[in-house]
Amino acid sequence: MELKDLISKAVRDIPDFPQKGVIFKDITPLLSDINLYNKIIDDFVDKFKNKNITKVAGLEARGFLFGISVAQKLNVPFVPIRKKGKLPYKTVSVEYELEYGKAAVEMHEDAVNEKDNVLIADDLLATGGTVSAAIELIKKLKGSVAGCAFVIELLFLNGKEKLKDIDYYSIVKY
Repeated sequence: MELKDLISKAVRDIPDFPQKGVIFKDITPLLSDINLYNKIIDDFVDKFKNKNITKVAGLEARGFLFGISVAQKLNVPFVPIRKKGKLPYKTVSVEYELEYGKAAVEMHEDAVNEKDNVLIADDLLATGGTVSAAIELIKKLKGSVAGCAFVIELLFLNGKEKLKDIDYYSIVKY
């Protein structure tokens, strides 16, 4: 069975979460199956191993689950990108639009520099707001974005439109 089929079989649909009308894609079963999890990590590494990646950034919180393992396999540092106010040192911040307001993500001001080529990892590409803010953060610190890796992409939300010229990869598309 192909990786995308294994993932699709494992992901749980949770109706009306976090609000009525939404079907939440629950990835926690992927984390319970170490063989499947390792296949996902290996797939991301295989896709981006020739991109001269110097760091892997993960988006809070589920992006940490995949990003740290990818960074370890690539033998490069991991950079957490967090919600505003969660990091203890000096930060840079980027605001982005939500359906009902604004949010912001941050990373430490010394996390990335002009020598870095960063892979961004996350569990899901939806509207693209958070990942586009992460891309802007990395560029604000003069780093380059090698690409973005997602386990799942929700095609109907058109998140790829915000990625423009960024090389991105998603294993499963709904």
